[in-house]
Amino acid sequence: MKKILLIISGLALFILCGFPGCGVLPAPKEVLPAATQTGANTFGCLVNGKVWLPKGNDGTSNLNLSYDPPYMGGVFNLQTYRYYGVGSNDRQNITIYLDSLSKVGQYNFYFSHNRAAIFSDWNKCSYPNDSSVIYKAGRINVTKLDLQGAILSGTFDFTLAKSNCDTIKVTEGRFDIKLK
Repeated sequence: MKKILLIISGLALFILCGFPGCGVLPAPKEVLPAATQTGANTFGCLVNGKVWLPKGNDGTSNLNLSYDPPYMGGVFNLQTYRYYGVGSNDRQNITIYLDSLSKVGQYNFYFSHNRAAIFSDWNKCSYPNDSSVIYKAGRINVTKLDLQGAILSGTFDFTLAKSNCDTIKVTEGRFDIKLK
């Protein structure tokens, strides 16, 4: 009986502990949020094929969307970041903004002062909306613009290239935000 109890205890410990690194369970795999239209306050994309989600907190929300319908035909400004802690330079930002967003549909980034996507990596390169970025292309597809329900949802993609930096290719982007 003691042998059976010892075997069961060992098996339970093995299951609870994990193997081979006892006590170290693998981090959950990051996945993109569903492309919803419910005001779920979600954002995600692939950056060079890897899942990118807002993460961490520097004292401000890591996902902000503002939309002003009457100003410049509808001004959209989405800002989000990944931040890994105080004193860390591990921070990335994505900003998407455009004007003349008044209805559901596709809007191309012209990378002017009124329509652009920006990517910043504090450890590597930043891709501002200026002449240092030698290639810029992208679009946003607004799939829901419900001012009464205060929901703005859509998808996006963009590519940015800069001398002496890796090209940033953002694909499968999606957001579903409850407007404030």
